[in-house]
Amino acid sequence: MVATTAVTLSTVPRRHIAVIPCRWGASRFPGKPLAQLGDKPLLWHVHQRCLEAKRLDGAIVATDDHRIEAACHQLGIECIRTGEHLTGTDRVAEVASRLPAEAYINVQGDEPFISPRAIDAVSEALEHLPPGTLTVNAYTELADVAAVLDHNVVKVVVAAEGDALMFSRQPIPYPKGDRPKYLRQLGLYGFTGPALKRFRQLQQGPLERAEGVEMLRFVEHGHAVRMVPVADDGVAVDTPEDLARASAWLSQRDTRSSHSRSRPEDS
Repeated sequence: MVATTAVTLSTVPRRHIAVIPCRWGASRFPGKPLAQLGDKPLLWHVHQRCLEAKRLDGAIVATDDHRIEAACHQLGIECIRTGEHLTGTDRVAEVASRLPAEAYINVQGDEPFISPRAIDAVSEALEHLPPGTLTVNAYTELADVAAVLDHNVVKVVVAAEGDALMFSRQPIPYPKGDRPKYLRQLGLYGFTGPALKRFRQLQQGPLERAEGVEMLRFVEHGHAVRMVPVADDGVAVDTPEDLARASAWLSQRDTRSSHSRSRPEDS
């Protein structure tokens, strides 16, 4: 039977909970959630960032893979075993159907340095959604030209009122006139339970299938996606090369932290 859990899950309704969808078979990096970053698997770092957020009532990994489930059990991380799904949000929607909460924050399992403040910003924005808006999606400005051109980095165009107009892996908008600001869509989404139920009812459209960006499912069916600006300077891990950069970043951060602790206090 698929529906097993790594630890005992409470049935008491929670307020806002982070759900970290993790799958083994990523095409660019198989086994990525359990890739070692420092002395812990990648998913552990993401889970820690969620626990550091101040507005959440816990964080849970959602996976269809027994190896990821076993690792969560060993690390003492809440985990729920799901069926196979087209996207991470479909997986979060299954969790929502089985685990009661007021809202669910989808935190990608490849963002080991995601800002807890960004997670809290999405949680807070969920409490102030305009009528008809089903979801919140965080974004940040892109300054690195290489990231703008990288198809692993999803770009978003945001309307004046704050809703997403379009998502793409291509650099959008095209700079025919003035040089535009390029915005990166973070893998950080917030939903209510009814919004996730609606997501599962919608069919994938041609844009979502072409781009591989799940928030396009709402856009293609005429549902607003509210974009929330956040500060984020971490390293997303899409490939083994990204993991090497993340390891270097973590080492530098630990070195700076160690020097700060060893610095003598001013007299």
